[in-house]
Amino acid sequence: MNQVTTALGAVPTGVIMQPFQNDLERFKASDCAALIMQRSIPDKTVQWLTELPVDKLPSGRVTVAVNELCCVIEQICSIAKIPMCAERSWLESDILEMAQRFADLMDARYLRLRLDVISTNACRKFHRDAVTARLICTYRGSATQIGNASNDQDPHIIKQIPSGTPILLRGTLWSEHPYSHLVHRSPPIEGTGENRLLLVIDTAESPHDPI
Repeated sequence: MNQVTTALGAVPTGVIMQPFQNDLERFKASDCAALIMQRSIPDKTVQWLTELPVDKLPSGRVTVAVNELCCVIEQICSIAKIPMCAERSWLESDILEMAQRFADLMDARYLRLRLDVISTNACRKFHRDAVTARLICTYRGSATQIGNASNDQDPHIIKQIPSGTPILLRGTLWSEHPYSHLVHRSPPIEGTGENRLLLVIDTAESPHDPI
């Protein structure tokens, strides 16, 4: 039986944890399959995100030039008719900062940015994405689960990333040696009534694939 724990503690092999504000260059090291950017979202923002009606949660999929990110993120929130407030400003600024940092890391001029409202199991199977690298952050609800797999079996010990904590993951298109056994999946929430707010950022050169 698989063991799921939300306390990261001893993380899976290949996972590096560092403070959110630290430089992301550590992600390029040969022993790093994933980088967890440790931080805490302000309590008022957590409460605001939790209480925001589902139909007001921002949702959209866009391919955008890095220099147009600010305008596009603001438009996504405006389309959702989210009231102007300090918490909305924080969310927009946070998405912008992470997108810009990811673009700098990957030397990308264009990004694919996705905000999804998820109430199902989404991609319930453990996998690696068919991208070079991907940034994932769950702003509301249960976050991404990770673990080391072997012999095509699911991980025996599964770690769940804390909500609000970004993670950078290498995909199958990353040139790597040795091969990483780190896999991830969406948390199984179908039937619980939970609604997740998920941010996914890829470079625009990566093919589309589910999460």
